[in-house]
Amino acid sequence: MDIDIIFKIAGIGILTAIINQILKIAGKEEIATFVTITGVVIVLFSVVSMISDLFNTVKTLFSIN
Repeated sequence: MDIDIIFKIAGIGILTAIINQILKIAGKEEIATFVTITGVVIVLFSVVSMISDLFNTVKTLFSIN
C-alpha cells in the first residue's frame, strides 16, 4: 500500500475541516454541512476503490472465478 493514499485522505480531511470552519464562521452552516458530506463521499469512493482492488487481488491469488 502506498503512503500517498494516506496523505491524500488526510489532505481531503484537512481541507474539508478548514472550509467547514470558514463557512460556519460566515454563518453558512448548511453549506458547511454539504462540504463535509462531500468530503466524506470523496474519501469513501477512494476507499471503496481500494477495497475492490483488494478483493480482485484475493480472487486472483486463490484462482476463484
